[in-house]
Amino acid sequence: MPVSLSIRNVDDALVARLKRRAARHGRSAEAELRDILAQALEGEADTEFDRLATELRRLTADRRQTPAECLQREGRVER
Repeated sequence: MPVSLSIRNVDDALVARLKRRAARHGRSAEAELRDILAQALEGEADTEFDRLATELRRLTADRRQTPAECLQREGRVER
């Protein structure tokens, strides 16, 4: 789901440079910012946790999962 971001206290000169760059690429400053963010994060490697979580989801994709609320209810009944 798309999310809106807000950046405060951006230097006027930086905003002007962004607008010039966006104009050169034929798009809005907002579209230019989205592209800059995508390019900046493109090479970011997933953390070890992300890799392990992805692998666990792959391994358990076909298994029946018990909803957390059912497990909590069972825990309360056992007390």
